[in-house]
Amino acid sequence: QVQLLVSGGGLAQPGGSLRLSCAASGFTFAEYALRWHRQAPGQGREFVATIIIDGSNTDYSDSVKGRFSISRDNAQNIVYLQMNILKPEDTAVYYCKAVRVTGSHQRDYWGQGTQVTVSS
Repeated sequence: QVQLLVSGGGLAQPGGSLRLSCAASGFTFAEYALRWHRQAPGQGREFVATIIIDGSNTDYSDSVKGRFSISRDNAQNIVYLQMNILKPEDTAVYYCKAVRVTGSHQRDYWGQGTQVTVSS
């Protein structure tokens, strides 16, 4: 059974930090790229960050670049999102996603969301 269990959300003050974790099981974690997405109230789900299989390359949306950092531990099957210098506009439900592309076929798994609220 595939599971992506997200934890670490909560309330933070502007300028503060939070770290999200996404623990995976039920599939070969090291064969999947990992991504974080978020969805603010009344908005569509948007891409936040991605990391490739071996962790050697990452990419971020412009809105979080320089503030957020994605990392992964293939031994523990966990992907992290370190969020620094948080802003109220970072308030959203955050999701992790595992993606594997093989030729023309794509398989992906989503974790449940975790609420992040940035407010004073």
